[in-house]
Amino acid sequence: MDATALNNALVAIIKKKEELNALDYNDERYDDIEEELHDLEDDFNDDYGDYLEDALEDVHGKLRSDADILLPTAYLTSSLDGSAVTPSGEKEGVWIESDEFPNVEMRLVLIANPARFVVLIGDQQRVLWTAE
Repeated sequence: MDATALNNALVAIIKKKEELNALDYNDERYDDIEEELHDLEDDFNDDYGDYLEDALEDVHGKLRSDADILLPTAYLTSSLDGSAVTPSGEKEGVWIESDEFPNVEMRLVLIANPARFVVLIGDQQRVLWTAE
């Protein structure tokens, strides 16, 4: 797998998400930008979905989680700053249960630069997989 191409595709989606989030819903460009974002996400899932679903299986194994694996774009962060927490304090990614950490709120997030899956446990981020 070309980790650079994967990361570049992630960056393109995140930039488009940032562009969309900066617009008011009533902005005449909103629908066009949203459609562009969906096209980027569809292409990303087509190009990297199988590879990232294998990575997600490994991550779920490390966490001892039997949660359903979703499309890779479901886990994607909304900003390029490497954080999996929005400025408003909202955690991103997908909620996940784990036998490794019972009764702990955790979220699994796909972050760029480099492309990696991290788990949020409280205020801590732990890298579980990095694209190679």
